Amino acid sequence: MLQPAAVRDVFTNIAEFFGTSRGAVVHRIIVVVLIWLAAWAAYQLVRRIARRIIAAVDDGDDTTMTQAERRGHTVAQIVRSVGRVVILLIAGLVTVGQFLPIGPLLAAGGILGLAVSFGAQSLVKDLIAGFFILFENQFGIGDVIEAAGKSGTVERMTMRVTMLRDLGGVLHVVPNGQITTVSNLTRSWSRAVVEVSVGYGTDLDHALTVLRDELASFQKDPVWSSRLEGVSEVLGVEQLADHGVVIRTILRTAAGAQWEVAREFRRRIKNRFDAEKVGLQWPERLAPRRPMPASGTAAGFPGGA
Repeated sequence: MLQPAAVRDVFTNIAEFFGTSRGAVVHRIIVVVLIWLAAWAAYQLVRRIARRIIAAVDDGDDTTMTQAERRGHTVAQIVRSVGRVVILLIAGLVTVGQFLPIGPLLAAGGILGLAVSFGAQSLVKDLIAGFFILFENQFGIGDVIEAAGKSGTVERMTMRVTMLRDLGGVLHVVPNGQITTVSNLTRSWSRAVVEVSVGYGTDLDHALTVLRDELASFQKDPVWSSRLEGVSEVLGVEQLADHGVVIRTILRTAAGAQWEVAREFRRRIKNRFDAEKVGLQWPERLAPRRPMPASGTAAGFPGGA
């Protein structure tokens, strides 16, 4: 443990190094402590503002995230990240200014910044692109997007990069300057396209009637009706394909609900078609093989295939 005399010697040495008195050094150290306490308080204020932004857009429903909630979370995250950088920069400069003349440092920093700017064009491009992404509300936290050849849920966003978590759990860090085209899969509303293929021998009118009836029941289901928006309909025969007749149904859903709605409707179609004896057509590569005759002889080929 340092003795009082040793502490005085430390302050005396510091004072001699900077060419000032020990009392001035103690005063400046106290000022530095106050500067960083003020910086800590300022960052707590920034965090409080970010929490207020999130609370202002929270609708109380944790099952879905509205567009306003996504934008609020995005803005709050930007406020935290930018606020942290600004506070640290100002506190650092003021701290250095307690011991060294800050004017020459700022001038030298300007020259250095000009030199660095020529080699940091991509960084400037990323920051400008991030600003316009936020300003134009192209996407936000929680949106599912495709950008720069990657797709996933926007997990985190700063002025420089966007972080996407794909279905396999991989986190992709995409510089904002590389995002030239964005496909937002969860903005305002979505659409599920469900196609089923039935055999050419199937009564198509009966199959269409069954599909429309199942769609009507699905829309009335209180568990799923909240995920459906607007008009959903069975469009009819979409394609006469090699493997069967393709019937298309479209369901307009709440933003981001298209995948779970499509999965549930496919399950219902399969169960209903089984009950109504409507045969789904197997693609050739998935068609089950006919069982071999009990005698071990392949059908039509005496003595085996």
